Amino acid sequence: MKREIRYSPLPSQGRFHKLEARFKGFSGPVGSGKSQALCQEAIKLAYVNAGGMGLIGAPTYPMLRDATLVSMLAVLEANSIPFDMNKAENTLTLEDTGSKILFRSMDDYERLRGTNLAWFGIDELTYTHEEAWIRLEARLRDPEAKKLCGYGVWTPKGFDWVYRRFIRGTTKGYGCVLAQANENRHLLDKVPDFYERLKTSYDEAFYKQEVLGEYLNPKSGLVYHAFDRNVSVREQTADPALPLLWALDFNVNPMSSIIAQRDGGTVRVLDEIVLGRASTLDACEEFVKRYAQWARGLVVYADASAYHMQTAGTSDYNMLRDFFAEQGKHTVQYRIPRSNPSVQMRVRLVNGMLKAASGETTLLVDPRCKELMADFDEVSFARDSLDIDKDSDTKRTHLSDALGYLVWQEFGGKLRVNGERGKPIL
Repeated sequence: MKREIRYSPLPSQGRFHKLEARFKGFSGPVGSGKSQALCQEAIKLAYVNAGGMGLIGAPTYPMLRDATLVSMLAVLEANSIPFDMNKAENTLTLEDTGSKILFRSMDDYERLRGTNLAWFGIDELTYTHEEAWIRLEARLRDPEAKKLCGYGVWTPKGFDWVYRRFIRGTTKGYGCVLAQANENRHLLDKVPDFYERLKTSYDEAFYKQEVLGEYLNPKSGLVYHAFDRNVSVREQTADPALPLLWALDFNVNPMSSIIAQRDGGTVRVLDEIVLGRASTLDACEEFVKRYAQWARGLVVYADASAYHMQTAGTSDYNMLRDFFAEQGKHTVQYRIPRSNPSVQMRVRLVNGMLKAASGETTLLVDPRCKELMADFDEVSFARDSLDIDKDSDTKRTHLSDALGYLVWQEFGGKLRVNGERGKPIL
């Protein structure tokens, strides 16, 4: 059965839909129309393979539920395509053809074995394990299918397995279209300065990857690559008209924390406290020695581990709260999340403040903060991983982590710029 769809594909979307490769991809920056390409290709394959079964996947269930499925239902409803959604089984049936579409998370790829598929499509493929893709390749074997096809859409994430399979061009049966920035006229008509705004939120390397769609290698080199002593290191003086911001990393050896102030959109790091083989109580006592009075109050930051119960029967959060209550300090606020942002998002925000793609610097460090500067100079990614190397030097990462908790709590919304789904990009 044929059905007319209201869809005017962008040039790169059109080339993607015309690809005849068994396995094909759509690589593009934010705002390039990836979700629309994913959904339109799924509908086309569901009609071509009438009565067959396809699958749409996303890296995690929350992403599948909140973004991928929402986008698919919006396209179906906008085109008045009749369907039945079984929410209990996460399965959608197109009434015109009897075709079924499974919606599945890719994070538990061992559960992807089973029924033969006529086609499958994966959202944000670069955040999906290669093993999940391999499982789906093996399921692409419906003998009644008129067109077997597996495809994915993604934003570049370095020279990963997706790059090797789709971009390098050496894997037989694979094809890919690379979308360009500023191509999406639908987005730019609504938000003309969309890409310019991102220059103040992203560091230069991340801007090239996410906004320009370039393939870089984030696995090599320093984590805080945007740090420049000539730009970010300047003497700082505490402003009595502003509250003090104290951010801690709960590590016994060393127990590490930084003291800062926020001046509009700028964070100024005033001092650091690094204590060998010390407790949270030791850190509190040292803080009060240095900063006995703070007329405008104190804001305390840490990661979610602050709420975890220790062997002593209390938590770091309770120790902080009890200490300052005994000191008679009732103007203390606690900005400690119940769950942490991803390390990658936190690092991106710090890099973006050290030096944004626009050239602006909004994170300044006093030269007395020698250990924090050492973190910026030395902390690197673990080999062949996007994880931070925490094993090579046990003195490193703690102060930069503490600063990251503070920066994320104050400016985390800065990265939540709406993309083509109307959802946060990150």
